[in-house]
Amino acid sequence: MSVVQAESPRRGGREARRALRAAPLALNERPVWPGMNGGRFKLFTQEEMQKIHHAALDVLEQVGFADAIPSGIEAMTRVGAKLGSNGRLTFPRALVEDTVAMAARRFPLHAQDPKFDLEPWGTKVYFGTAGAAVHIVDPLTGEYRESTTKDLYDIARIVDEMEHIHFFQRAVVCRDLPDPLEMDFNTCYASVMGTSKHVGASWVDPAHLKASLEMLHMIAGGEDKWRARPFVSQSNCFVVPPLKFAQDACRCLEVAVEGGMPVLLLSAAQAGATSPAALAGTIVQAVAECLAGLIYVNALKPGAPAIFGTWPFVSDLRTGAMSGGSPEQALLSSGCAQMFQFYDLTGGTASGMTDSKIPDAQAGYEKAYNHALVGNAGANLIYESAGMHASLLGYCLESIVIDNDILGATQRTIRGIEVNDETLSLDTIKQTCLQGPGHYLGSEQTLRLMQRDYVYPIVGDRTSPKEWVERGSTNIVDKAIKQVKLILERNYPRHVPEAVDDAIRAKFPVRLPREAMRPKG
Repeated sequence: MSVVQAESPRRGGREARRALRAAPLALNERPVWPGMNGGRFKLFTQEEMQKIHHAALDVLEQVGFADAIPSGIEAMTRVGAKLGSNGRLTFPRALVEDTVAMAARRFPLHAQDPKFDLEPWGTKVYFGTAGAAVHIVDPLTGEYRESTTKDLYDIARIVDEMEHIHFFQRAVVCRDLPDPLEMDFNTCYASVMGTSKHVGASWVDPAHLKASLEMLHMIAGGEDKWRARPFVSQSNCFVVPPLKFAQDACRCLEVAVEGGMPVLLLSAAQAGATSPAALAGTIVQAVAECLAGLIYVNALKPGAPAIFGTWPFVSDLRTGAMSGGSPEQALLSSGCAQMFQFYDLTGGTASGMTDSKIPDAQAGYEKAYNHALVGNAGANLIYESAGMHASLLGYCLESIVIDNDILGATQRTIRGIEVNDETLSLDTIKQTCLQGPGHYLGSEQTLRLMQRDYVYPIVGDRTSPKEWVERGSTNIVDKAIKQVKLILERNYPRHVPEAVDDAIRAKFPVRLPREAMRPKG
């Protein structure tokens, strides 16, 4: 028998299994799914979380916040905050604890397509993008160029097809639009047109947000329908660490709360620069800042949906530069995830902000250990999880599909191993060893579980060296480039009717050309 003849049955079996894996699976039959419960990795003990909580209460009561705007002062002092002679707002412990008790819980984050709705509470985990990078990087040449509105739209279109990226927050800045109103409006427009998943965006001026809300009402079919299912949340950097309110952001926060838009209360200090170098101290400050934001939101509208957005970053203390891919970043974000659970609040944090400038080995290992720790810690909403490079300065479209593989594998670790009578496999072992062929490749259990329990990469390579050479010796970047090209050629979402888009274009300064939103030819 020739070698070729001997290998043919195995090769045929492999091809059959590949075909089976390629078939689309129902959600309840997939090995991973959106919103799986994490929480197996616990960085802090209950006693340590209590210490962080009490330290945060001390910060709010003894240090407080500077630079509140008049409307914020009025709202927060009305519910019990104190304005000192030094101009700082302080927050009594009872006010903080009462606010935590009354804060919104178990609120969904809606999508334009209900099948993408999120339930981010408890230890449920969802991965999404965020930004805002100012450059697009070519994965082959390493060339950086300024990001554009079309780049943002294209990123949203790719995310729209990624199984393991569950929501889309604007990933890049529209550097082609120098006018702040046009930039803010078109950022929201390109995002909601590019995907029917939940979208996050940000605004620098309340008037820009009001214009965007008008557009969102038109897409939803009316303000009442928008308020019933708000499918865009506001990413709001309401605080300038350490412990100062960002005044323009606070004005936008107030409009969002009034407009029924969920708000991500984003505290983004940098350890060793704008928060303590001690990692525990950085988490204390982040928790204190987000608790103040929670008081602000609930003073404006009790029970308004707010995401506890502790996003502390890391400094490379040799240079002061941000280090988004560091192990310290993984620890900070994981610790923050536990604090969400301590308060039983929906929380968001960051993971996946590699320091590498291109999709390479450094990018892979930094993203993988960050996602594994933060996901298994049970963070509800994990932002920055795909495409990001250079510690938030660069974005790579091809990295989205590579990172989708990383996120799928991470989710499999979150799911863990089920131990029950079926999975202990005693009957299967007996039949295989005593009656069967002495291996499990063709067993009923193997065929049943090969899709349900195992995750397979899309652009990652598991072929033998011989097969790899036969298929062109491509690397993961080559395959990602091909995948991105295919997606951008075929996926032009049509979830917003053209008549609605016409009405939006007639009323607002849309700068994304129609031809960029249609197939060529």
